[in-house]
Amino acid sequence: MALRLASLFFPLLLAGGGATAAPLLRPDIALPLAAELVDATLAACQAQGRGAAVAVVDRGGNLVALKRADGVGPHNTLAAQRKAYTALSSKTPTRVLAERARSDPDSANLATLPELLLLGGGLPLVSGNEVIGAIGVAGAGGAAMDEACAARAIAALASKLSIQSN
Repeated sequence: MALRLASLFFPLLLAGGGATAAPLLRPDIALPLAAELVDATLAACQAQGRGAAVAVVDRGGNLVALKRADGVGPHNTLAAQRKAYTALSSKTPTRVLAERARSDPDSANLATLPELLLLGGGLPLVSGNEVIGAIGVAGAGGAAMDEACAARAIAALASKLSIQSN
């Protein structure tokens, strides 16, 4: 009898008290968009006479696209990924996060997390009010140049893709 009663009430528990369960539908970065962002970023760096490694992650922090220009050190591919992940995770440009870590002792603890890289060059990708991914650039000749290349690419594609940079 107890088993029979439990089987009657179990579906009600799963339904969340009467609310209809439905999948979440959220914008995300797909490969075609990530590829355009990577290519636009490399073009922005190249216009400044620089090469770079560029990574784009989706809203879950998964790598979607990665390219490294010829002659750019191989360590920059991992740095670009970590900058993108950091920007996504913190929903903040990595330059701002690095500045906070230098000036705020509480934020300095973020530097101890191995997944994060507190160097400029990572920018969150925002659509509407949601962070839908992030881009990370490394190897263009310093954090300021890394970020500038990413910002130019986002600006170039913003109207077409409804993306804004923070």
